[in-house]
Amino acid sequence: MSPDRAKLPPFPQDYRASGLLMHVTSLPSPYGIGDLGPAAMSWIDRLAMAGQSWWQVLPLGPTGYGNSPYQSLSSFAANDLLVSPEWLIEDKLLRAGDCQTHSFARDKVDYAAVIPFKKGLLEKAWANFKAGVRPDLRPEYEQFRYDQAHWLEDYALFRALKEKFGGAYYLEWPADLVERKATALDRVRRELTEQIDQTCFVQFLLFRQGKRLRAYANTKGISLIGDLPFFVSPDSSDVWSNPELFLLDEKYRPQAVAGVPPDYFSATGQLWGNPVYNWDTLRETGYRWSISRLQALLSQFDLIRLDHFRAFSAAWHVPAGALTAQSGKWIAGPGADFFHAVRGGLGGLPFIAEDLGVITPDVYALRDKFHLPGMRVLQFAFDGMADNPNLPDNFESNTVVYTGTHDNATTRTWLEELPDHQRQVLLNYMKRHSGESVDAAPALMSLAWSSVAAIAITPLQDLLNLGSEARMNVPGHLEGNWTWRCPRELLSDHAFEWLRDLTKNSNRSVLPATSKPGKLLETVSRN
Repeated sequence: MSPDRAKLPPFPQDYRASGLLMHVTSLPSPYGIGDLGPAAMSWIDRLAMAGQSWWQVLPLGPTGYGNSPYQSLSSFAANDLLVSPEWLIEDKLLRAGDCQTHSFARDKVDYAAVIPFKKGLLEKAWANFKAGVRPDLRPEYEQFRYDQAHWLEDYALFRALKEKFGGAYYLEWPADLVERKATALDRVRRELTEQIDQTCFVQFLLFRQGKRLRAYANTKGISLIGDLPFFVSPDSSDVWSNPELFLLDEKYRPQAVAGVPPDYFSATGQLWGNPVYNWDTLRETGYRWSISRLQALLSQFDLIRLDHFRAFSAAWHVPAGALTAQSGKWIAGPGADFFHAVRGGLGGLPFIAEDLGVITPDVYALRDKFHLPGMRVLQFAFDGMADNPNLPDNFESNTVVYTGTHDNATTRTWLEELPDHQRQVLLNYMKRHSGESVDAAPALMSLAWSSVAAIAITPLQDLLNLGSEARMNVPGHLEGNWTWRCPRELLSDHAFEWLRDLTKNSNRSVLPATSKPGKLLETVSRN
């Protein structure tokens, strides 16, 4: 069951729903990292039993240095680490014994252990497929490869070359490969045929599993929210394959890089280092590459969060080589022209605009021109300013409200670190006495769920009222991010019953007719 039109922006005045934010990698799993298989289906069961309508995840692309989902090796590909070993066993591409050689940490992703483990499994699956296991999948695989050739062949070659050159940044490869000379590309395609074919097969498996998971979610009444990073990684098949779409110099190095000026998260701004777009070239092509990028994501998700939406109006360009983002300047983006083209290409605009940070009137005007719901984050609401857009009093219904995001501290930690004057603002807003203790996560969830926002979402960490040990990302820090996992025992029946009641009392429920309180663990603990 695909989402009906009432579930797509702009949301009707009376639309009320809710959901949880948790990245796939954070799911409990015996294989060191969450994946697209049975644990994800069990999670969907749990959401449905608690009356939720939405599951939001972070980008699912293949990650490079630092394992950040916002620095993907491709805008189109899926992350090899997300493949489900259980479903490979079910497909007879692996044996159960192939997967029982490791024990992993339960509360974090140890990438140094998980990456070689998953790589070994996928090599075995490919060898079995080549040897004739599951010949019935061969036509489907060949069709997938044909349909996705516009990005898949370059991506597979890019990955093969990355491996050949020891993971080096593509600008460090031989010049004829950096410059994509036809004779050089033909030579390495012949040389690396095996690696290219295996990468294409792994993407086939991932897309197949993702399609199965989405179909299951939709039958349970759960819609999926994906996440599209505005920029692409400098070391990606996107830039290597399409250099004309980015502002590069004659040696294919970025002329300027992306970031944001000083803000809540950093006194010197954030220097992301991504190459910036050549919007003139993209406009001349009718934004064909950008539309293809969105179409690829919509094959996996029902709704897309447009990260860093403000860059469609103007982006912060920092001169290449700058040590901080302070020397940057705002450069105009594609604006309304882009969204007119996208609407024509997609037939609609199923987006959430991430309009946080330094926002100017032109950004809001662009968002509102296309009736896109914006984001509001309650952790940003209590600065004492009556016109703060993150205060529930100032919400419009065509809005998605969060207690916090993957970039924020957990709400419990946020309150612990909140300055006294902001704590008092929070207490006053909640009509609590000065000095009264507040259980921040459930309090902010209650504010979000009772607001007029069409959708209310909280990270799983806030539902479980976890502390700093469960933070997903600290912007500007390279170490320790993207590793948090939720051990199975933390998914308590009590927390989800509380969520079910909150959702029902806030008139946001979509509850299965056969579900009953107190039966959550019995129903979903089988996985």
